[in-house]
Amino acid sequence: MVERDMTQRCPPDTGLAAPEIPSRVLAFWTVPRVSRRFFPVWQRNLLVWRRYLLERVLSNIVEPLITLVAFGYGLGAFLPQIDGVQYLPYLAGGTLCVSVMYSAKFESLWGAYSRMEVQHTWAAIMNAPVSIDDILLGELAWAATKSLLTGAVMLLVVWALGVAHTPWALLVLPLSFLAGMSFSAMALIVNARAKGWDTLSTYFTVVVTPMIFLGGVFFPLSRLPSWLQEISIFLPLTALVQLVRPLLLDRVPEAVGFNLALLLFYALACYFVAVGLSRRRLLR
Repeated sequence: MVERDMTQRCPPDTGLAAPEIPSRVLAFWTVPRVSRRFFPVWQRNLLVWRRYLLERVLSNIVEPLITLVAFGYGLGAFLPQIDGVQYLPYLAGGTLCVSVMYSAKFESLWGAYSRMEVQHTWAAIMNAPVSIDDILLGELAWAATKSLLTGAVMLLVVWALGVAHTPWALLVLPLSFLAGMSFSAMALIVNARAKGWDTLSTYFTVVVTPMIFLGGVFFPLSRLPSWLQEISIFLPLTALVQLVRPLLLDRVPEAVGFNLALLLFYALACYFVAVGLSRRRLLR
């Protein structure tokens, strides 16, 4: 009687093992294997960019300059001081940060997608002993370099407008490079999942544009509802603004460790995810 009950309770052994995750899938999510071969990818993008040097430099100057003049002088004349400064110096830091973000985002969205799907540059590079990990690191390093160059150009612009006459402003340059890595790594995730150009535009509308208005670019975060403030402090643009603006105003930034760690986290974590998704897309 006991044996009959045990037979009814225990299902027969069918010999089928539990499903396993294919090793090929696991290989997509291993630690990125990078080498010095990323440098030729960076160098190739630099050589192409140099052909359009004048146009790129002008685009980095004209649009932010118009924003600073229109809002800083025009709107600023009707606004009281913010945090003890006029609106133009206050806006200068935020505008510089947005320009740094735009530079990395555009390069790692439309630029990278074009090289991957339209020009098939990545496929041609992988015919050489260069891995997709190296290609993505080269793309990320190039986008960060463009952010650094944009930060330098914007420093000259705000200096010409009478802002940032302090040696502390030079710290904006390494911050621009670090932030460029963060913004680029985020964009490379979208690039790996993009089904077309519309995906890139949707990301810009849904993620990038709200981040500009929630990142403390145009007004202090304290003006936002408390629940939005809790979200905003974890945005990479907010971290960059909180580091850059005080430096331009000859002040000491607050929460330096947290903001630097946040930018570094976005750069490393998003690069890891971007590599895994790009492997799955291009190597399957």
